[in-house]
Amino acid sequence: MKRSTILFLAMIPLFVCAQNTKTISKEELHDKIAGAWLGQMIGNFYGLPFENKFIDQPGDDDKWPYGYTKNLDKLARTGGAFSDDDTDFEYIYLLQMEKYGCEPTYAQLREAWMYHVRDRVWLANRAALGLMYHGFTPPFTGMKSLNPHWYQIDPQLINEIWSYTAPGMITYAAQKSDWAARITSDDWAADPTVHYGAMYANAFFEKDIEKLVLNALQQLPAESRYAQTVKEMVALYKKYPNDWKKSRQEMAKKYYLNENPMTKTIWNANLNGACGVLSLLYGKGNFQLTMDLACAMGFDADNQTATVGGLLGIMYGAKALPKDLLCPIEGWTEPFNDKYINVTRYDMPDAHISDMINRTVKQAEDVILKNGGKKTGKKGKEYLAINTKASFNVPLEFYIGPNPVMMVGKPVEYTFYTAANQNYNWELKSGQMPEGIVFEKGKISGTPRKAGKYNIELSLDNRKTTLLKSFELLVRTNNIAPKADTIFTNVRVLNTEVLDSTWYTFGKPMYAKSVDVINDGILLGEGSVFYSLAAKSNLPKVDYFGYGWKEEKEINMIALHLGSMEEFGGWWSSFNIQYQDKNGKWVAVPKFKSTPELPETDIVFFQPHFVEYIFEFKPVKTKAIRIIGDTKVQAHWHKYTKNVSAFSSITELSVFEK
Repeated sequence: MKRSTILFLAMIPLFVCAQNTKTISKEELHDKIAGAWLGQMIGNFYGLPFENKFIDQPGDDDKWPYGYTKNLDKLARTGGAFSDDDTDFEYIYLLQMEKYGCEPTYAQLREAWMYHVRDRVWLANRAALGLMYHGFTPPFTGMKSLNPHWYQIDPQLINEIWSYTAPGMITYAAQKSDWAARITSDDWAADPTVHYGAMYANAFFEKDIEKLVLNALQQLPAESRYAQTVKEMVALYKKYPNDWKKSRQEMAKKYYLNENPMTKTIWNANLNGACGVLSLLYGKGNFQLTMDLACAMGFDADNQTATVGGLLGIMYGAKALPKDLLCPIEGWTEPFNDKYINVTRYDMPDAHISDMINRTVKQAEDVILKNGGKKTGKKGKEYLAINTKASFNVPLEFYIGPNPVMMVGKPVEYTFYTAANQNYNWELKSGQMPEGIVFEKGKISGTPRKAGKYNIELSLDNRKTTLLKSFELLVRTNNIAPKADTIFTNVRVLNTEVLDSTWYTFGKPMYAKSVDVINDGILLGEGSVFYSLAAKSNLPKVDYFGYGWKEEKEINMIALHLGSMEEFGGWWSSFNIQYQDKNGKWVAVPKFKSTPELPETDIVFFQPHFVEYIFEFKPVKTKAIRIIGDTKVQAHWHKYTKNVSAFSSITELSVFEK
């Protein structure tokens, strides 16, 4: 394969003099959106063979151009482009834009995830999906307190469509990208998605790579971690203009080798975002060179190849993309044989790529016109005037997450709604707040004085639309678990050797060495999660956790706070609650109610991280109580996890008296 060089196209004038307005022809818009889709597809297939391959050292540039390697056979067998998580989420989002309008809500996207996404998701995406099945909506599905993978790469590879349907609308694209990134991520991990979103929107009109990279920083807080990272990448490029490997070495040392142990993974969002920026800078607009650099930078390589491929596709248009990469199979005369074949998502239709492009252009028109733009000209010679100062207004909706944890005599603060836009009206429409609790502007605060359940209805409005939703608030008695004299369990100490032999996905400091952490009141952070990993075995085992007291207690409620889950286990396939009777025999409590209900299946994709289940039952008088169940043995693709002990994951087990 010969190295292909992007040629600058002779372009019609894109700018007009009107302040805050840029104009693009319909023909040019179509070519650039085609470049976004096709550039992403090229990058995806180009980078897949190198995913997680180059970690300690970068890829070998003596072997450039890498080419599609083993994916050539898959492309030939498929007969066109095949779906993967670097493009299939954008297609799902396109379907939702067509169904609900160009600005769908979190609730609508959640519905689409739960319908179409049934396997082939990992890290923050899988964690978000489990939380959706648990009943939560974004942005709770991406929050640090619930999604332990919040800092991973996931949003960078699934959200480009929000910006290539917003040409020239840099602020709008950045804000919408941030909003969408919060489905799976939090804090600085959303910033690379915002940065890429701003670059994508600006690439319709800007061809200077360094300007593109730096101008997009205006959409991030100057002091943010990723903004500083991008500036450092530009500085490294200037320091070593002809030696990308030295830049990669310094980047990897700081953002991988010396990364905070709690967020040190090969999929870290900041790390992989830096890889993408370096590949753009050293690629200097040459598509083939940028592809090879993005692969050789390493880590989660197919993400950055797909993202920067789509970016350059917008910048230069589909017409300028390398023909040998668009039609790599003999006999193909159209890009990827004009076929997009679904191999990853449930009930996601196959499509002609040309049709996907046309449909995306229609959505871009809708975004432009909805946000102050105009269409001019006649059929065949149409132009779109774009309001470049447009901003994204977050759709009005209730966000559904965990209810506040309230205990008698303990101060509490809780926010029902977490959007950046706080210009909403709130009202308590019916019901009463617990004694000692005040409700104001979507927040409750105070110190509850009486245990019980309180049903309320809240209204939320933006002066145009009013929404109503009911909530059940629970005020608990005090947790007696910290005062237990004994912790009952079958595994008291984490087997660190077994853990080290597995494909574990979290920063190692999070794993507690002893079961003693389950009644310390700490739900997050270092040493907060206990894994009942024992000796290696490929068989399920029974796990139990509970407490004993010297004095008899009258107990009617237990709260289980789960820990983080791995791809190969951490949850139960059966569950029960037992107490010791007067003869010291373990017997089941009367029928218990779970709020929310336990997962309907033990399939990995339905399992939520860091959530609490409240189990209520008729009071029992006892000196000991425990939860017990069969742990799930989950088959896993990686050799490291063969014959690994089944285990359960827990952060806290609370117990409440009547």
